[in-house]
Amino acid sequence: MAKPMTKTQLVTALADEMGTDKKSASAALDAISSVITKEVADGGAVTLPGVGKIYCRERPERMVRNPATGEQIKKEADKVVKMTIAKALKDSVNG
Repeated sequence: MAKPMTKTQLVTALADEMGTDKKSASAALDAISSVITKEVADGGAVTLPGVGKIYCRERPERMVRNPATGEQIKKEADKVVKMTIAKALKDSVNG
C-alpha cells in the first residue's frame, strides 16, 4: 500500500492543478476543511462531487468489552463522522 499524501504534497498538487501558487492553494484547502468541519459539527452533511459524502451519525448507548480484562462496560451514546464514497471514485479505482 502506498504512503498517504501529506498536506504539503496535497497543497503542491492542488497548486499545480489550479495553476496558482502554493499559498492560495493552502488557503483554499484550509477553507474547504473549515466549511466541512462546521457543517458536519452542526449535524449537516457535505457532498464532494466525485469523491463522496461526509456526515455525522449518532450511535446509541451500548455494551462493550474491555479487551484487557474481558469486563463488560456500558458505553454512552456518541457521534461518529462517516464518509460514503462516490460511485464515480469507486469505478475509477476498480476500472
